[in-house]
Amino acid sequence: MKLLYILNQRLPIEKAYGLQVAKMSEAFADRGLEVELVIPTRRDPIKQDFFSFYSIKRNFKFKKLFSPDFYFPGKLDRVAVAIKSFISALVLIFYSFFKKVDLIYSRDELPLYFLSFSKKNLVFEAHRFSKKRALFYQRFKKQNLRVVTVSQGLKDDFVRFGFKSQGVLVAHDGVDLEEFNIDLNKDEARLELNLPLDKKLIGYVGQLRTMGMEKGINLAIKSLKSLPGNVILVLVGGDKKLIDIYKELSRKDNLEGRIFFVGQVGHKLIPVYLKSFDVLLMPFPKTHHYVFYMSPLKLFEYMASQRPIVATDLTSVREILSQENSVLVKSDDSEAFAQGVKKILDDSQMADRISERAFEDVKNYTWQKRAEKILDFIK
Repeated sequence: MKLLYILNQRLPIEKAYGLQVAKMSEAFADRGLEVELVIPTRRDPIKQDFFSFYSIKRNFKFKKLFSPDFYFPGKLDRVAVAIKSFISALVLIFYSFFKKVDLIYSRDELPLYFLSFSKKNLVFEAHRFSKKRALFYQRFKKQNLRVVTVSQGLKDDFVRFGFKSQGVLVAHDGVDLEEFNIDLNKDEARLELNLPLDKKLIGYVGQLRTMGMEKGINLAIKSLKSLPGNVILVLVGGDKKLIDIYKELSRKDNLEGRIFFVGQVGHKLIPVYLKSFDVLLMPFPKTHHYVFYMSPLKLFEYMASQRPIVATDLTSVREILSQENSVLVKSDDSEAFAQGVKKILDDSQMADRISERAFEDVKNYTWQKRAEKILDFIK
């Protein structure tokens, strides 16, 4: 079977969607499909080879199609982004129209919308739901497009819109277990990263903000006020502008010296950072997107690292986590979050128990199993 994966975005990229697309392309190829991942050309500050950047096998084709990349000054840059995104969508559509494949797979509505007038072999993977995109959804529903969602909340919205339940699959994101189950203990990981051995380290790994949405970093910082002075917060990820904002917040809260801002690191270092922490943090706020739509890669990477997790108790989080494999606390409550962290730090047996259970549970969420589930659904 030949699968064409079209993505109207830049790759490689530091954001999680790039890793997700790369890993799924690899996993589809592992299942025996002839996979081609196609994107438009974009100026990319990352000069590393695509396959090396994501540490994936070269078992599928990766192709860039020329598309103009330009910028306008100031606020007009949003206009430039919209125009070049539309042009690159047309480039992808034109390429896909003449490509003889068994399946066209995409996370982008616009190319699939136009292709749906001539192609029947389309699958849409949804990572959000918006009434502003009703035009696309109406067309997809009329053409009985198969839809893959990353959460039950997303599926529920598509079904309420009128999609048949059996035509929408929930396939949560996944993880590469071997990549995160590394042969390092906590002290060895800290020595490799030059982190203090005599402190309690609580860590967050990932983007500090996404699509303009705060990811709960403020909550994690404020929770430090209610934790002992030997507890250090380590934030791995984020660009300089965001880091400066959070540094200023820590100064206002008199928490200087208790927060390490690591910044962006290569993906190969993430498993080492996760191993070095006493507690892994998911402080997501209670917004509609986080409550119903998210399936964060960090969740599965945390579980695979065999370190204890404290997360805010949201509906989407509950699709994977429970009080048996994590500590779930009230959202948007820094005191409750601090008490969740303290619960783990004060009870090593409980920390080991929930970590072991999380590792057993995450074995059901590998990229290979996700690809197999999607292919069974399509067939």
